[in-house]
Amino acid sequence: MTPQPNPERRSERARRAILDAVFEVAAAKGYGKVTIEAIAAAAGVGKPTIYRWWPSKGAVALDAVNDRIGDSMDFPDTGDIAADLTAQLTAVATMLTSDIGTIYRGIIAEAQSDPQLAADLRATMLEPRIQRCVRRLDAAVTAGQLRADLPTRTMVDILYAPVYYRILLGAGPDETLRSPLLVQTVLEGLRPA
Repeated sequence: MTPQPNPERRSERARRAILDAVFEVAAAKGYGKVTIEAIAAAAGVGKPTIYRWWPSKGAVALDAVNDRIGDSMDFPDTGDIAADLTAQLTAVATMLTSDIGTIYRGIIAEAQSDPQLAADLRATMLEPRIQRCVRRLDAAVTAGQLRADLPTRTMVDILYAPVYYRILLGAGPDETLRSPLLVQTVLEGLRPA
């Protein structure tokens, strides 16, 4: 997991500048050309300031994405699982087709060869959001809106895998944003018989 900052060693202003610089550099050059040097220059800090807090470009980018997303991907609970899934998957697809998505895809790619980044990605980005989704799906199972014979964790995989598949393999934004049709189709198989 990414080490927590030592507040005595860096100001919040510098931290904010660094996190914002990740987006600035990625938007200008693409994630592949983001470097610690470029982030430092855009943030107006030295490389040692970044390395004191983050071990790699992927680690600082992951913190920047988590910071930018915040609670905006929280799972709604209106009582209607189809409406809630449609809203949530549409928000995820919209995020993944934005500048955040460009950086996020780069982090996912980098995590394939960086076990620590992969663990941090799972711990800080994926698992907390998966757990929120599982809780919402559990409530829908209890309400009789979804079948009870399939683990809700499996339902999460079934729902989100197509979105990630489209994003990671370069499907266009229009295809990715077809979440309402995706939800409707998947729910046909997840509803009680």
